[in-house]
Amino acid sequence: MFSKTLKNFLDKSKIKYEIIEHRTVFTALDKAATLKVKPAMVGKTVIIYFDKKDYYIGLIPANENLDKKKVLATFNKLRQKARLAEAPAKRAKEKNYKKIDFVTEKWMKTNIKGVKLGATPPFGVLYKLPFFIDNAMTKPSKIIVNGGEYELSIKLSPANLIKFNPAAVKGSFSMAKK
Repeated sequence: MFSKTLKNFLDKSKIKYEIIEHRTVFTALDKAATLKVKPAMVGKTVIIYFDKKDYYIGLIPANENLDKKKVLATFNKLRQKARLAEAPAKRAKEKNYKKIDFVTEKWMKTNIKGVKLGATPPFGVLYKLPFFIDNAMTKPSKIIVNGGEYELSIKLSPANLIKFNPAAVKGSFSMAKK
């Protein structure tokens, strides 16, 4: 059953989306195979943290893995730009991030409510998390993302997904699976 919280959130956004029902799947690659679509059209939601304190939710293609080095480099460049933009007297003394990792299941259960573990939709604003998206996910006219249940997905345009996450960081964050 589609989460009422998620449905209300989507309906209030006044953007076009489609709910897709399918057999139970636990991975984005299985979802692509089940729906008979290219894996590059299916998004895999990832939730990461930097230095055990700053959390982000992101979306990469189903057929790719998160490239932690690329993510770390991109976010450190953003931090440097933000520091340089501040007045010299007020410049933050924050250092570059040193470590990046995926959140634990325990963290997910505590902080991501109303959805099944591993079926988190990539709507950072819904979870009060900053959002990042791999450039490859912005290319298709429509993409399929998690719908909060193992049997439900959401089809929408990447532009509409970014509207949900207006401060989205776009970049190259994935690498081919080995």
